[in-house]
Amino acid sequence: MPLEREQVKAIILQELPAILEQDADVRQLILRLAQQHFANRGETENRFDRVLEELRRDRQEQRRTWDENQRTLKAIQDEANRRWDENQRALKAMQDEANRKWDEQNRKWDENQRALKAAQDEARRTWDENQRTLKAMQDEANRRWDEQNRKWDENQRALKAMQDEANRKWEEDHREIMAMIRRMEALDRKYDSTIGALGARWGLYSEQSFRNALRGILTGFFNIEVINVIEYDDTGAVFGRPDQIELDLIIKNGLLIICEIKSSVSKADVYAFERKARWYEQRHARQADRLMIISPMVDARAREAARRLQIDMYSFAEEAGEALSREAERSDRATDADC
Repeated sequence: MPLEREQVKAIILQELPAILEQDADVRQLILRLAQQHFANRGETENRFDRVLEELRRDRQEQRRTWDENQRTLKAIQDEANRRWDENQRALKAMQDEANRKWDEQNRKWDENQRALKAAQDEARRTWDENQRTLKAMQDEANRRWDEQNRKWDENQRALKAMQDEANRKWEEDHREIMAMIRRMEALDRKYDSTIGALGARWGLYSEQSFRNALRGILTGFFNIEVINVIEYDDTGAVFGRPDQIELDLIIKNGLLIICEIKSSVSKADVYAFERKARWYEQRHARQADRLMIISPMVDARAREAARRLQIDMYSFAEEAGEALSREAERSDRATDADC
């Protein structure tokens, strides 16, 4: 089996040293082969001597160059030291001058600080004095302001009291004037009613015109609804024979009031009215809350008959309206209390 190249190389490296020691021919062969590539001992020694000579000359040249460089370096160092000394002396002079100026600045600073402190103390003293003066002025101003406010409040209260008194008097005067106007108007209406009653009685005006005027007073001034009712009594219960029945109904807050409005009333008229009212209650199955006669001309015997029959008598529409308004207000208060 042929050996590999690496195996042969390993065997040579292992066996060659022993062979060279034991076999002279092998050694000679190795030397001959080596001379083809390497110089012999003599040539090697000559080459080494030449290299040493060159190294010696290079060393001498290096030493000469080193000495020159050292001399040049020493001269440079001496010049640098001289300049350093000069710079140090100049720097010391500059530092001394700077210290002198610094000391001078510190002295001036201390003087300025002392002057500034004195100025500050003076300013603070002046400020304190001004503050005390200003506070005194403010206190005085506040005192005067409070005094002015107190006087203003007193004047306002007095003015309000005067205004209230003036308003009260004005309202009283206004109410009195309005009452006088209403009384005058009522008197005018009473006067007109009386004149109308006289005119109706003497045939100058119709009875219907007089009634319409009084109905208008009740409706317009007292917000009272007046309904004229005309019905027919076919049984003759009122007048003893069938006849037409005419009544005025007053409606106020649920109250039913049967009313008779005439220019003049006699005793017979009172009885006739009472029969007509009872006939109306029976016919409509509702009892009236009140019976009322309004007439500016009432016979004394008629008033006595009305009193016995519990019929309210009023000479003018204003009196009846005021009485009805008061009764309606009492009825409203009673209703609110029940609720």
